[in-house]
Amino acid sequence: MEAVQNLPPHQQAEFMVKLEQMQMKDSLVMYTNLVHRCFAPCVTSFRSKVLEKTEQSCVENCASRYIKLTQRVGLRFAEHQAMLQKRAEQAASAGTQA
Repeated sequence: MEAVQNLPPHQQAEFMVKLEQMQMKDSLVMYTNLVHRCFAPCVTSFRSKVLEKTEQSCVENCASRYIKLTQRVGLRFAEHQAMLQKRAEQAASAGTQA
């Protein structure tokens, strides 16, 4: 985000709008995936407007596991990106010292 501060104000605004759009899209994709992954295996009956106790429990457990998994993957991705950035900075500083 440091590089964004170096942009002219109108480009900063455009960048922020695009970033918000991407975040909204990612949220919707995550929600859609969650529904597909948890609804079909858990909800088997449409005899009532409300979920049965076992269906509700299944959906809650599935959603909890899915969210934890998604958070863990995001954390690992961030760690990996930080490691790559650190290596690139070390390579750049080694190249300027040589």
